[in-house]
Amino acid sequence: MAFLADNLARVQPSQTIAVAEKARELKAQGRDVISLSAGEPDFDTPDNIKEAAIAAIKRGETKYTPVPGIMELRTAIAEKFKRENGLTYKPTQTIVGTGGKQILYNALAATLNPGDEVLIPAPYWVSYPDMVLLNGGEPRFVDTTLENKFKLTPEALEGALTPKTKWLIFNSPSNPSGAAYTEAELKALAAVLMKHPHVWIMSDDMYEHLLYIDEPFSTLAAAEPELYSRTLTMNGVSKAYAMTGWRIGYAGGPDELIKAMTKIQSQQTSGTCSIAQWAAVEALTGPQDFVETSRKAFQKRRDLVVSMLNQSALLECPEPEGAFYVYPSCAAAIGKKAPSGKTIENDQDFVTELLEAEGVAVVHGGAFGLGPNFRISYATSTEALEAACERIQRFCNTLS
Repeated sequence: MAFLADNLARVQPSQTIAVAEKARELKAQGRDVISLSAGEPDFDTPDNIKEAAIAAIKRGETKYTPVPGIMELRTAIAEKFKRENGLTYKPTQTIVGTGGKQILYNALAATLNPGDEVLIPAPYWVSYPDMVLLNGGEPRFVDTTLENKFKLTPEALEGALTPKTKWLIFNSPSNPSGAAYTEAELKALAAVLMKHPHVWIMSDDMYEHLLYIDEPFSTLAAAEPELYSRTLTMNGVSKAYAMTGWRIGYAGGPDELIKAMTKIQSQQTSGTCSIAQWAAVEALTGPQDFVETSRKAFQKRRDLVVSMLNQSALLECPEPEGAFYVYPSCAAAIGKKAPSGKTIENDQDFVTELLEAEGVAVVHGGAFGLGPNFRISYATSTEALEAACERIQRFCNTLS
């Protein structure tokens, strides 16, 4: 339509959401569908967090909130960064948004000018490039490899940076690959970034607590303190505390950047939901038992899915080190014929035929910028995962 913004043509709807909607449509038609597309814990929000929200309602905490967040939550965020990450932020150096997506979007909106480049390692979360495009920037991609466990290497980073690079968006543990970086690996990347002082770092730590390696989580600004002054460290409560619907993301960063993001938010959504903020205070300051319990459950599910997928000769599934996704290669299936008679030419064909033949919804690797792969979210029950993996095995066995 002529009255729509030209910029809108540069972006696509979220493909992970599109797959979830397709699965819901098929279920509504009576199909037996197992959806492994959504990045959402199947656990319920812990009771202490829900009770804190109820108590906030009863206290009358139902008014507008300050744009960057209530001070109680900003203080809890600063304490969390110090306690868990060794990062010192004043409460005024933090900001609360309606989910992590708003935090990232507002940072880009506050900083990008036409022609600015944002470097994004692939595979990447589907929303990163489109948020860059909507804000007038140019996404630039640097591929990782299955052989390197989908991790960005210092050499690849050095080769991808240009004088126009304004941001590096860095996600560890990663959606969609589950790649998680050790402190030593972060230091090696930081050594490259130190040589390019014009590049800022957007550290997306949303899956921080879903880590399966034998060393503590580390984030770039902590691994190399000299990067602190040009790093936005972003996190949220959605994955660690099963609070996706509460829509609380947060970040810590330099004063000037936080003020600029607050300015954007003041004309956009204003302050985040008061009740959700009080729930987040309890999440960050209350008992943390749930975090470890859910992490162990996800690790068991990861082991199950990796084992079952690798039983198929047509799939290669590396063991992810964090988050709740696997990102198997279906390269050996390319060129084969599906039960429908269609030849599988790419990963999108693979997942489309899998959904039609076996009723398993996954997301093709092209949505994340790197294929031929597909993403499975194992944030669902063991029973559903076992059944889905059996169907995937069966589908692969029918390819000829």
